[in-house]
Amino acid sequence: MSVDRHLAEIAREYPKWTIWRSDAGRWWATRHHPLDAAQRDAGCAMTIDADDPDGLRDQLRDQEERTGRQPRWWAGPAPP
Repeated sequence: MSVDRHLAEIAREYPKWTIWRSDAGRWWATRHHPLDAAQRDAGCAMTIDADDPDGLRDQLRDQEERTGRQPRWWAGPAPP
């Protein structure tokens, strides 16, 4: 799959994040809005990075779970 297609799919899955790939080949995401105190306390990050698209999705999933939110595609049960 092309880089552009991966970028578009991840951006669609995580609309509250800006997704990009650096010239060095790393995959990045940064939130559209600043973190609040509860998000910081939960260990959320403003910007994350990974080696590849799957790694970035893993990081994004972790960030969403930390705030109790699930990405739009999530069909599983809500966290306890």
